[in-house]
Parts: sequence; structure tokens; C-alpha cells
Amino acid sequence: MPARKAAADGTKLPRSRRIAAKARCHDEKGRRGNARGCALAYKMVAERDNEKYSFARESRLLIVAKAKVWASEGWRVVITDQDGKAYAPPEFDRLLAA
Repeated sequence: MPARKAAADGTKLPRSRRIAAKARCHDEKGRRGNARGCALAYKMVAERDNEKYSFARESRLLIVAKAKVWASEGWRVVITDQDGKAYAPPEFDRLLAA
């Protein structure tokens, strides 16, 4: 019960109750790196009026899902892959099939 209370009020759990997570990024020698230092494979840019937002993800599925939601809400959305190829909303399904 104390662990649940700690998580509910925003305090940190003790080290023994934490879940270990693996770093997703590795350098050329196979060493784990900081996820913030990694180049992510897919980037999405959404623009509307004076606003502009950008997101980067490793997963093509996640970036397409996010882009479809933003496009359905009236945003101009473009996804760029790691090769620099840009995809507009009509091409999102083609990106998923790749």
C-alpha cells in the first residue's frame, strides 16, 4: 500500500520498485547512448495559422497515427523519413506499407 500512495501523490518510488528500461540508441560500437542524442527516423511537422509543431519518433506507425489525427483536425501535416523524403496526408498509407 505505501508504494501505491507514493506513486499517486507524485513522489518517486524506491529503487527496488522501479522498472528498468533499456536505452534505444546505440553508437557505432554498440554502446548504449542517451536517447536525447539519437537521430530519430521520422519527423512530423504540423502547421496552422501562426502555429507550428514538430515531433520526431522512431516508429513509423506512431508518427503516421499522430499525423492522421492532426490532419483530421485541420492542420497541414508533412512527415519526413530518415532519407529526407516527405509524405503528405494522401501518402501516409504508402509510408506504412514501406
